[in-house]
Amino acid sequence: QFRRLSNTFTGVLTGKGVNWGGSLIRPEATGYGCVYFSREILEHHQNSLDGKRVVLSGSGNVAQYTAEKLIDLGARVLTLSDSSGYVYDPAGINKERLAFVKELKGVKRGRIEEYAKKFKTKYIAGKRPWGVSCDLAYPCATQNELNLADAKSLVQQGCKGVFEGANMPTEPDAVSYFRKNKLFFAPGKAANAGGVATSGLEMSQNAQRMSWTREEVNRYLENIMHNIHQNCLQYSQTKHGPADYVQGANIAGFKKVADAMIEQGIV
Repeated sequence: QFRRLSNTFTGVLTGKGVNWGGSLIRPEATGYGCVYFSREILEHHQNSLDGKRVVLSGSGNVAQYTAEKLIDLGARVLTLSDSSGYVYDPAGINKERLAFVKELKGVKRGRIEEYAKKFKTKYIAGKRPWGVSCDLAYPCATQNELNLADAKSLVQQGCKGVFEGANMPTEPDAVSYFRKNKLFFAPGKAANAGGVATSGLEMSQNAQRMSWTREEVNRYLENIMHNIHQNCLQYSQTKHGPADYVQGANIAGFKKVADAMIEQGIV
């Protein structure tokens, strides 16, 4: 952990990435991976991120890089939040405004309300952004941040997909509601696996004493999220509506562990 923190800090200071091992885009990997996974789902169902209205919770590392990649791929990010409330920018958060958020949260340790003051947008205190009309939602803040009432609100507002960037941000009854209403729902065990996967890439690089470019690591990450989607899809087919990625992720994960135990003679 100390080595990873040191490497990340060095990359931030020099602007050149990691000098003593590790992977470039490791700080971005969870957010980027979540977006890549959601893109895989949408493309499999003949859809895309381009032009989609997105509500996104959080304003830390995962939320920032989820927003960054969504903007890159043509989506319109409407919200960011912290524990005090959320900002709503109907025109969409652009790269320049996102850069302000990165400095606000990463350097100044400020509150997201400052975004609304600077850019003259709406700030809603003490609330989460799940009541905002949207096409897609990305809970990227914390565990259990999206409950059944929030799920009903998202469905009422026309949301078609929810993709978990945080660890277990959706409460079980909300997950059931999304599945019942045939939303695209990507559980965190699959959707936010990009960070852990890139840690694996770090070990591979260090073992080989190789230094990969940002572009190379990003290509590996995209391929990893594609493969995770394919593995989930294999066990997620349903007769009606979109694929059930909760079922797919659970079965694919269980089978991978079971196969490894059998191959190693544990069972």
